Amino acid sequence: MPNLFRYLPKNEILKRVQDDMRRRNIMILGPKLLLKLVKTKKLVEGLSERELTNPEGAGFDLRLGEVYKISGKAFLGETHRKTAEIELVAKYSGLKKNSGRIKKSDVQKGKILIKPGDFLLVKTIESVNMPNNLTASITPRSTTYRSGLFLRTGNVPPGYCGGLIFGLKNEGPITAEIEMGARFVHIQFNEVKGGGNLYRGQWQGGRVTTKKKEKQV
Repeated sequence: MPNLFRYLPKNEILKRVQDDMRRRNIMILGPKLLLKLVKTKKLVEGLSERELTNPEGAGFDLRLGEVYKISGKAFLGETHRKTAEIELVAKYSGLKKNSGRIKKSDVQKGKILIKPGDFLLVKTIESVNMPNNLTASITPRSTTYRSGLFLRTGNVPPGYCGGLIFGLKNEGPITAEIEMGARFVHIQFNEVKGGGNLYRGQWQGGRVTTKKKEKQV
């Protein structure tokens, strides 16, 4: 929070933030419009019945679909990159045999145990089809960080289509248990004013990692 806000009453902080958003023409799309776009444009595919009938807030909750552990080495250069090797640990409605730090015993009956220090890549059940006039932001459900779990999320740009992948780490002192299919992040959609360029990156389609060292677009 900026220092100039530090000593202001909460209602004054909220008012200033809202005024700033209005000046910059930032508009968050509400559930009624989002559900219309889901029906007519397939904005989000694979939503749960809860989200299709009674979404909460100003967006949709997304569910845990796939969990991967990483290994090997990674490289990020000026022109080329290579991300870590991955191994599927668990998948919604189907578990995979695994080895290493996440043991088979840690994946039981559609649940995964995440021990302190564990880092995983996670993918949503749902996929998005972003039009050229919308972008989306992802925030973790508060239950995750109340349990010591921290999610690394990013922006979803116009033109991206596919599942969403995040980093998940247990930074707390306790083991956390998550069911596959549990709601764990919230997505909100914002209108892009003044035009924007469509996503042309290599993660299109929900790819989780690179297969080899590759040149970046």
